[in-house]
Order: sequence, then structure tokens, then C-alpha cells
Amino acid sequence: MTRTKTISVVTYNIHKGLSQFGKRLVLHEIGDRLKSLDADVAFLQEVQGKHDANARRHVTWPAAGQHEFLTQDGCHSVYGMNAVYQDGHHGNAVVSRHPIPVWENIDVSHHAMESRGLLHCEVHIPGWKEPVHCINVHLGLWARSRRYQLEWLAERIRAAVPKKGPLIVAGDFNDWHRKASDYLWDELGLVEVFEKAEGRPARSFPAKMPVFTLDRIYVRDLNVESVQRHTGAQWSRLSDHVALAARLSR
Repeated sequence: MTRTKTISVVTYNIHKGLSQFGKRLVLHEIGDRLKSLDADVAFLQEVQGKHDANARRHVTWPAAGQHEFLTQDGCHSVYGMNAVYQDGHHGNAVVSRHPIPVWENIDVSHHAMESRGLLHCEVHIPGWKEPVHCINVHLGLWARSRRYQLEWLAERIRAAVPKKGPLIVAGDFNDWHRKASDYLWDELGLVEVFEKAEGRPARSFPAKMPVFTLDRIYVRDLNVESVQRHTGAQWSRLSDHVALAARLSR
């Protein structure tokens, strides 16, 4: 078996496949953009598993869930359903070119107004001795909720992830005040890839003129080879978040 020396990952809040104000279906363009990145593992948030009203409204709305629509031939995906409502549901998804034999979605909702989850899976990379533990997060809008959710994330990692070995925690942290990095470093030894490469997290929201550093990629026992923000007209007309990417190695 040929050993894969590096892997590329991307985190992207796809805004349920709709343009910033929800008027246009842009899921097909998002699929094209993600395909152009050729990432090994994509951490996606606000993925619409089902929405009957939007399916009636948009002629090209896919029959399958958006995570399945965005999974290319020969690739793998898992979906964690978080928010459920009359017309359907949405949550987080991980799409990978490598097998995902183990996965679980953990409810970390702090209150009834926000349904949140941690999608934890193991990705098996050719030639790597250990699987890469990947946890896709979308934390709450309220600071108190995020504080609890970071604690629950740490508890999950201590309980279900080996103390040594590759770990990636990525997603939309809604961390307006940049509290997450200190906590995840102090408690778990996780480093944020843009902080490692450039000294600070990447500005990722709003996509048309990024100011806030909401989206992150944290790693442990992986080397950060390079990082990249995906901005410009081709991207900013899609989601309200910037797609962030990193190349990692063992």
C-alpha cells in the first residue's frame, strides 16, 4: 500500500446550500468549488439533510441529503443530524476520500433555542499506523453555551480519543472573543493551524469582507505544512463564511 505523506483538510459552513440571504440555491456551485480543492477530508457545517419546502421551491434541489450530493464517486461521508423541524433537518457532515469506518454524533445542545452536535469519526489514511480522529463542531452563538460545549468537547476527546495520535477538530466555533484556542491548548494540547502558520486565526466571517475569526482548524500530533483561505468572487457569493484549508503531515 502506498503511504500518503500529507493530507489536505477544509472546513466550511455551507449555509444550507443557499446564498447569504437564502434567495438562491448555490449548492451545485459549492460542490464545484469543493471539488476544485481536492481535499482529503472536508468538515462541513449547516448541511441540510432534508427540507421539503426548499425542495418544492428550487427545481434543482437534490433528492438526497446535501452531504450525499457533495460526496464524489469513490468517496465517503457521514452526517450528524442536529436541528430537526417540520420541513426537515440539518447538521454537520464529514466528507472524505478515505474510509470512515467509525463515527458518532454527540448532542451538545446547551438550551432549547440551539441544537448543536459534535460529529466524531475516524478516517483511515493509507499507510498511517493510526486512524485520524476528526471532530466536526458548530458551537453556539452564546458565550455561556460555547464554554460548556468546549468542556463537553474536551470530555469527549479524553474519553474516546487516544492520548497520542493524529487528531483534528475543525468547524464553526462562533468564537467572537477568541477564547477557544487557549482552552484547547491548555486542556488538550491542540494548536490552531493559522495561529501556528501565521500567528493568529484566519478572519472568516462575513465572507464578502471577513472581520471575525469564527472558523478554525485545530490539530494535535500533526505538522502544519501550509494554510489557505478561499476568498474572492467565486467563493463570497456562496456562503457567508470563508472556506479554510490546511495541508498536514505526520
